[in-house]
Amino acid sequence: MLKLRLTRTGRKKQPVYRLVIMEHATRRDGRPVDIVGYYNPLTKEVNFKVEKIQHWLKVGVKPSQTVLNLLKKASIIE
Repeated sequence: MLKLRLTRTGRKKQPVYRLVIMEHATRRDGRPVDIVGYYNPLTKEVNFKVEKIQHWLKVGVKPSQTVLNLLKKASIIE
């Protein structure tokens, strides 16, 4: 089952997260199927590829709770 979730990048105490599509059993920083955006919690900067996200959601990918909250805040989904 594919999931839409965050993977951590960045330096120590300066996290940056990528929004990725990956198999649910894959470890957090494992190989993603597709990268569909990023989120910087320190500057609140977000960059989502809306067309790709909507495509994957139509295919049946389930977002994690944190990603769901980010997508609602960015008004990509209701």
